[in-house]
Amino acid sequence: MTPPSIATQSTSPAPLSFVAALTDARLKQFLTAEQKRWNDFDADLGPALSELDRFCGEGGKRVRPAFAYWTFQGAGGDPDNPWIIDLCAGLELLHAFALLHDDVMDGSDMRRHHQTVHIAAAEQHRNQGWRGEARRFGEGVAILLGDLALTYADQLTSPLDFDTRSIYSELKTELMVGQYLDLVSAARGDIDTERGRRIVLYKSAKYTVERPMHMGAALAGQGAQMNDALSKVGLPLGEAFQLRDDLLGVFGSELAVGKPVGDDLREGKATLLLTLTTELANSAQQVELARVGSELSPESVAKLCEIITETGARAQVEQRIELLTSQALACLEVIQLTDEARAALVELAAYVGMRDV
Repeated sequence: MTPPSIATQSTSPAPLSFVAALTDARLKQFLTAEQKRWNDFDADLGPALSELDRFCGEGGKRVRPAFAYWTFQGAGGDPDNPWIIDLCAGLELLHAFALLHDDVMDGSDMRRHHQTVHIAAAEQHRNQGWRGEARRFGEGVAILLGDLALTYADQLTSPLDFDTRSIYSELKTELMVGQYLDLVSAARGDIDTERGRRIVLYKSAKYTVERPMHMGAALAGQGAQMNDALSKVGLPLGEAFQLRDDLLGVFGSELAVGKPVGDDLREGKATLLLTLTTELANSAQQVELARVGSELSPESVAKLCEIITETGARAQVEQRIELLTSQALACLEVIQLTDEARAALVELAAYVGMRDV
């Protein structure tokens, strides 16, 4: 099989859209039932569950469910097995948990073209004239909804077999370890490239592609036989996914990505893009880079973007994304999979590495 040419993509490939529809239907069924259940208990809970439903339903790409689903199919899993759809929905609820907490930790104002949950809840608090501090109320609401999403993810995945649940448990640990390292590195202003790659590995690469693929294979009863080969696809592709996210967070369109660009620079995130820029910058550029991690005007963000491009850091990251994506595509050729699933995973791999949203 010849890998497709690598070029940026703005539309979701059919294999991703197919799984997204299945996942969305299960999420809607599950969350609608939960909303009714808890609204009947206390009317204040209905709007909270409705907000979680909205958050899960708007704008997510469903990348993690797609890799789990097509690996399950490729490993010989029965497409009529309902557990694969619950696994897909559980992975998306886990992602919602991560995003809700991430927005609080990063102090983000926008997510998927909407106010972040903690900002909207704080605004509600102010508008209603409630007691206490609006900011703390908003953050508390977002944290609790994130915790609820995690609880629901656990609930949907709890009936799965032991091997699949073991991978799921490890995935959660890896995600939180990576998130903690990201938080500490940003606060300290770390510029260690190797540490930055370690954060990418645990915060994104394993969580986004490798572990969902492992879970799909395990649910099909093929985890032990396939996991090593799947890691050779999932780890480089997960890194490419995060590096593309880093580029979009700085150079993307706010209209396309659904949140303000430049937030990673304002937060001082220890991305490979930033650490490479710091390593390559001359003395004058270093002066400008010292402003990273502080409040930045749009003009300051634009100047930093120029520096990232001028140093060659942007080009190096683009080259690494292309290399990693090509490596993943090459490894997919030699894994024993059904033809339909292999074709789907090839499309997903090309999209994940080279998307422009």
